[in-house]
Amino acid sequence: QVQVVESGGGSVQAGGSLTLSCAASGSSDRSYCMTWFRQTPGKEREGVAAIAWGTTGTTRYEDSVRGRFTVSRDDAKNIVYLQMDNLKPEDTAMYYCAADRTWGSILRGAAQYWGQGTQVTVSS
Repeated sequence: QVQVVESGGGSVQAGGSLTLSCAASGSSDRSYCMTWFRQTPGKEREGVAAIAWGTTGTTRYEDSVRGRFTVSRDDAKNIVYLQMDNLKPEDTAMYYCAADRTWGSILRGAAQYWGQGTQVTVSS
């Protein structure tokens, strides 16, 4: 069983930056694709960014965060990061990290393993 744990959320003013971390553990096989989602009360979950496993490091971004957010991974530590710059009040949400072996599942929002989330609040 793979455990996914997010950290790094907090409160920041608009224009500020935060870095979220996602640690996946519980499996000797580290070949997982990773993704970040966010959700606010009353709204559907929204995919933010994703990164594939391996040397290609293929990434995907939601349009509203492209150019402001950067997803990266440290496979040696089995940690994925979400660097969030130029944050806006509309970025306020609970951010979730998820892992899956297949890129297709990641892109469909059907990742198998999910964390509990970390809150990001951006004030104007």
